[in-house]
Amino acid sequence: MKLARRALLATPFLSISAADAAPTSKFFQSSDGVRLHYTQHGAGPILVFVPGWCMPARIFAPQIAYFQRHYRVIAFDPRGQGQSAIPAQGYEPERRGRDIADLLTQLPPDRVVLIGWSLGVLDALSWLAMQGDARLAGLVLIDNSVGEADPPPPRASNFFANLRKERDKTVRGFVNAMYRTPQDAAYLDGVAREAQRMPVEASIKLLSYPRPREFWRQSLYATRRPVFYAVTPRLRAQAEAVAARHAAPMTSIYEDAGHALFVDRADRFNDELLQFITKKALWS
Repeated sequence: MKLARRALLATPFLSISAADAAPTSKFFQSSDGVRLHYTQHGAGPILVFVPGWCMPARIFAPQIAYFQRHYRVIAFDPRGQGQSAIPAQGYEPERRGRDIADLLTQLPPDRVVLIGWSLGVLDALSWLAMQGDARLAGLVLIDNSVGEADPPPPRASNFFANLRKERDKTVRGFVNAMYRTPQDAAYLDGVAREAQRMPVEASIKLLSYPRPREFWRQSLYATRRPVFYAVTPRLRAQAEAVAARHAAPMTSIYEDAGHALFVDRADRFNDELLQFITKKALWS
């Protein structure tokens, strides 16, 4: 932790007033007219967090608490998630990537470190494929396939059927399985409830993106901006491929964490993300 503190203090930060640093909850309208939500914490270089399937952005609470001291932390609720509106349409990769682009227009025009977890990995890569990397200081991808050669583990064949028949039970099982460390029952209940805000068919569309695996791989390797790929062991081979093939890689395998590795091993993840931000990200 001493190394992390030194790195934080060594970063060139903006002068931060009390008003700038105060957490704020903000809404904006996407380019297709949907009211979307994000929270802003702190001030300084910009970190943008994009959560996974159906999850609220508040799931990044350990990162918000840690990084808001010296960074402008943006926690984004994608459409249908968190406090964002629940439209009938837009649960596909192009629109979700455009929503990230619309979010960035609300922020100062500086480069950002974009951090996507799970489905947020694909949404971030969708944004990158459409917008290019001019706004990117660095890209952080957490525990999802990036389309490398080895296929991901198959999803249980009855998952969609279970969502349609027993949604609450299925989502609660999914949420509980995201963690390897014990979590408070009220916390798990809250996340599971929020994960069921959108219509069930919309949630299924999010798991059925009409893109070949090559799309995600090509999107990632099209940028030479630094990338940090943090995964659990099921994606070890993909992490090894990224480490070998990307122009500026940093990879990390979380052997003893669940899918929400940034919660299970928050101290480790925060330290590694800090190293990436301070030593590898290209802020100018």
